Amino acid sequence: MWTPSTPFAPPGTKLQLEEGSEFTPKFNVDGLVTVITVDHASGEVLMLAHMNAEALARTVSTGDAWYFSRSRNTLWRKGETSGNTQWVVEMRVDCDQDAILIRVEQQGPACHTDRRSCFYRVVEQGTEGPVLRMVSQPEI
Repeated sequence: MWTPSTPFAPPGTKLQLEEGSEFTPKFNVDGLVTVITVDHASGEVLMLAHMNAEALARTVSTGDAWYFSRSRNTLWRKGETSGNTQWVVEMRVDCDQDAILIRVEQQGPACHTDRRSCFYRVVEQGTEGPVLRMVSQPEI
């Protein structure tokens, strides 16, 4: 949700959002925008997270990936405790500016489980319903 303290202009008309050149991200009612993070070199999806206006502004201004933790209710810079940093190479916004895609240079694992990607399980149909199969082990 946009507020006067948001460091971005408020979303405009449908035409302005879809065809305009002004970056006016649409934050949800919790003040967050969804972010998909991919490896710049390989295109591998590394993680899905959220940014509030402050995290997005810091990411744009510093080039470091900043996120908002919903569980801890706080900002965090990727790698500030683990050392597994993300340097933003490119940022894109979707057609109605309510989702962000960032292409990063990832140093170390992206997932808190020490895997390269947070998407390390495949959903498959088992005999009694959907099951998960591991496709990636933690990095050592």
